[in-house]
Amino acid sequence: MSKILHAPEYRQLIEWLKTARAERGLTMREFAAELGVPHSYVGKVEQCERKLDVLEYMQYCQALGLNPDK
Repeated sequence: MSKILHAPEYRQLIEWLKTARAERGLTMREFAAELGVPHSYVGKVEQCERKLDVLEYMQYCQALGLNPDK
């Protein structure tokens, strides 16, 4: 597993994305459908079992209406 998955900064970023999803009232399944990915993908990202690359991060932010620069 990549060391980045255990970095506090990465976990903070994922928590920010997870909170934004929850604040939109979306379940992991609903959000996964919006992204066009299996629900397990969202679960693994939010549990820090799968690392987001830059393009995936941008897609996540766009789907959540977030500014990726934040």
